[in-house]
Amino acid sequence: MQPGLVEKQTTTVTNPAFEKNPAGAGNPVKRILAIDVVRGITIAFMIMVNNNGGSGSWHFMNHANWNGLTPTDLVFPTFVFIVGVSVVFATHARLSKGASRAQLAKHTIIRAIVLILFGIIVNSFPFFELDHMRFYGVLQRIAVCYLVVGLFYLWDQRASTKWIALAACLVGYWVLVRWVPIPGVGTPGRDVPFMDMTQNLVSWLDRALFPHHLYLYSPDHNVRDPEGLLSDLPAIGTALMGVLAGLWLRTTKSTATKTAGLAIASICSLAAGYLWSVEFPLNKNMWTSSFVLVAGGYSLALLTFAWFTIEQMGWRKGWTWPWIVFGSNAIAAYMFSELTPGILDTIAIRSGPTPHSTLNAWIFTHVFAHVPNPHWAAFAYSVSFTAFCFIPVWILYRKKIFLKV
Repeated sequence: MQPGLVEKQTTTVTNPAFEKNPAGAGNPVKRILAIDVVRGITIAFMIMVNNNGGSGSWHFMNHANWNGLTPTDLVFPTFVFIVGVSVVFATHARLSKGASRAQLAKHTIIRAIVLILFGIIVNSFPFFELDHMRFYGVLQRIAVCYLVVGLFYLWDQRASTKWIALAACLVGYWVLVRWVPIPGVGTPGRDVPFMDMTQNLVSWLDRALFPHHLYLYSPDHNVRDPEGLLSDLPAIGTALMGVLAGLWLRTTKSTATKTAGLAIASICSLAAGYLWSVEFPLNKNMWTSSFVLVAGGYSLALLTFAWFTIEQMGWRKGWTWPWIVFGSNAIAAYMFSELTPGILDTIAIRSGPTPHSTLNAWIFTHVFAHVPNPHWAAFAYSVSFTAFCFIPVWILYRKKIFLKV
């Protein structure tokens, strides 16, 4: 299927069709409902925290300012993790249908390019100011991770090479950030504080490559970008953790054994990440190696829960439905949630002779601000906005339309 087209099909998630795997390894290709549910939970929470109701929101609904970790910081890496898991199953599904490796490689490259373009649209909408257009972003990082792990897995499907690549990404990034001198600044930990908010190798490289095109900038001073180029390296490690989880789920081991394996991997990843954080702090903005392991551990925990309840216990009906709807059109849901506030913020609402506020602010002031507790007011806005974004993906789901990049 070509990028940008609309795929209309009937999908049965509770009775998946089994197909022969030409690679001859692991289970037959089938759709894993647990993966769809985890993807749906992740995209729903991503919409909530990106539209958290402003300054009145609870601490856990906001990113950590710098070092540290909140539940909000786990959303993005969980989505990248699921991208890695999905690469394993999608690759074998397409191969089983007769697609060649060359065709899959071409599709992967085109899909990554389209995601990057979508990301630039999200960043720039609705004004598209070229002078400060941001080229990095959430969809751009997903595209890079998908491109690298997708082509890597297509070329080599062994777990051993993924473990080696994961170690290289995490250790290599730590060496670069910790020991490589920052041009014009000096060595971290000696000439400048290690993990300084602005004076670090990651931010220096982004300022050198894209002056005045970063997430945080001022007219006379660039600062940094949380999705910068160098920090794509550990983010690829996050996707590789997903690939390894996908490889584990494709083995011929029993469902209960797979559950136990995911749980053990979660515990080990969390322990290793928190231990490493003593030297290399948890930091979502820089996507530190310790952050990769801790976030990956929590992603594995969520996947363990979904796998146990859905695939092992068979609890498929009822509670899974809203997450399946969100997960079936995750990119469409994200695009809608990112573009809608831009539209609402451009519509001025008049109260008397002068504009009162934007439509978005007016809605909050006249509806949610009446909730006495500001935390609950912000949370009510966040949940309501997420429910609003559910409507278009629900319509698509009912019509069996799944937007594919």
